[in-house]
Amino acid sequence: MKILIIEDEDVLAKVLEEKFKKIGFTPKIAKDGEEATKMAKAFKPNLILLDLMLPKKDGFAVLKELKGDQSLKEIPVVIISNLEEDDNIKKGLAMGAVDYFVKSSHSINEIVDKLKSAFLKSK
Repeated sequence: MKILIIEDEDVLAKVLEEKFKKIGFTPKIAKDGEEATKMAKAFKPNLILLDLMLPKKDGFAVLKELKGDQSLKEIPVVIISNLEEDDNIKKGLAMGAVDYFVKSSHSINEIVDKLKSAFLKSK
């Protein structure tokens, strides 16, 4: 199972990468919005974990591009962000994200466990 982690915080990206490797995923990291879409096209992940606050292009713009691309639109996108306002959550889900985690409300282990159970069972 390939997962693309789109996250500009180096420490968090590396921790997520290691956690996903331990459960059998093949992770790759994109550190900004421009790199994200290019990497998604080249890597063809089964799942995308998307931060919203990114350099060069924000996560909403990335999500719009992903969902507007025929070759990428079916890939499930899970948002992981510090933006916890209901408007942002509703917007992300309305744009096609399958789930939304507020970083401050969930531990990394919780997020990884939820994604593992949801997506490994579905594959």
